[in-house]
Amino acid sequence: MKYQEWLEKWLRYYVYPYVKERTYQKYKSQTDLHIIPKIGERDMADLSAVVLQEFVVSLSEKGLSTNSVNGVISVLKLSLKAAEKFNFVKKQYTGCIQRPKTREKRVESFSKIEQRKIEEYIFNKNKPKLMGIVLCLYTGLRIGELMALEWSDIDLQKGLIQITKSCHDAWSNGAYMKVLDTPKTQSSERIIPLPKQLIGRLKDWKKQGSGDYVISGECRQGTPVRSYQKTFEGVLKRLKIPHKGFHSLRHTFATRALECGMDVKTLSEILGHKNPMVTLKRYAHSMMEHKTEMMNRLGKLLQ
Repeated sequence: MKYQEWLEKWLRYYVYPYVKERTYQKYKSQTDLHIIPKIGERDMADLSAVVLQEFVVSLSEKGLSTNSVNGVISVLKLSLKAAEKFNFVKKQYTGCIQRPKTREKRVESFSKIEQRKIEEYIFNKNKPKLMGIVLCLYTGLRIGELMALEWSDIDLQKGLIQITKSCHDAWSNGAYMKVLDTPKTQSSERIIPLPKQLIGRLKDWKKQGSGDYVISGECRQGTPVRSYQKTFEGVLKRLKIPHKGFHSLRHTFATRALECGMDVKTLSEILGHKNPMVTLKRYAHSMMEHKTEMMNRLGKLLQ
């Protein structure tokens, strides 16, 4: 059997029925773009350790990012382990693949001055549509969680937000559509206490808004999540703040929380990380502003 034939069977019968649509589309894209064109015509028995390693190296050499290469390797491993399990190959060699070296992606967050500028701009504009930016700064929500958030998920009396769903863009019939889904991981389903200073503003914003969704103007079917990202980019442009992705709001929340003395376990649960080590590894090096302040305090001892 050729590898392409097995990949098509594997995706159709062993992946599609059991994973999220987004995960299936990612696997299929990696298969169609990278695996099938290069080694899809090879017989399954020919997929030796050397062949697989040469293929992986070729991906890096043609400029594919480390994350993308690792994504392709994951598809190789899952598909070939399944092939071995069902006796389509006598032995699979994905355990011999050497992954490209990864470097921890630099966490980008806004400075305290930049954050204050963003907040003041939004409060002065008084547009309910922009409220989600502030909400992310003080809860660490991912953009998919924000865009799926309904007022019924927020208990304004108790000051709690319940995260039970997320959303993403999907290409359908020549246009991007917003698709509701479960959160990123099981640990992403969580309850977040709201800062009491934010509750009054949320009550005011709820009166001004319309519909079931917190970001009602951006949650109609057919309106992609990316439009809200562009709204955020527009705010940064008007304020002449250097561009950072929407996810930087989440990083900013985590950085400010650590600066305020929040313990890592609590922060990990609020962010929806699998365990505190994920949080510690990601944010231990992101607090230069705080480090500078601490060093200056120490420096006061110098006479």
